[in-house]
Amino acid sequence: MAFLLDTNAWIVYLKSAQSPIRARLQGLAPTDVLLCSVVKAELFNGARKYGDPKHRLAILTETFAPFVSLPFDDSAAAAYASIRHELETAGKIIGPNDLMIAAIAQANKLTLVTHNVAEFGRIPALSIEDWQE
Repeated sequence: MAFLLDTNAWIVYLKSAQSPIRARLQGLAPTDVLLCSVVKAELFNGARKYGDPKHRLAILTETFAPFVSLPFDDSAAAAYASIRHELETAGKIIGPNDLMIAAIAQANKLTLVTHNVAEFGRIPALSIEDWQE
């Protein structure tokens, strides 16, 4: 089984050497963990907001080096359209970045690791795990 980590999971990983997310990642091969361009964009943006952005960006680059990063491609675009239509019809829309992250996970048949279960849980066909529980 392969996992796509959401932004909040990476933040916990980066902030705490004792996090349950770090412990789970250490038990997995780098090929079982994936990034995506949307999560990277959110984290790179966050790194620029606080003290010493150059150092923070270097840490992100080093942390991400072993992992494959998936783009928001045509298969994700098709999943996005399907998910968005379903959520809009149900009146349960989620944020645009979360929608893209979910679409990438679904298009690539990945389990999304997130603590934001309330938001992502609105997508019935999305496989989710919360490693902070």
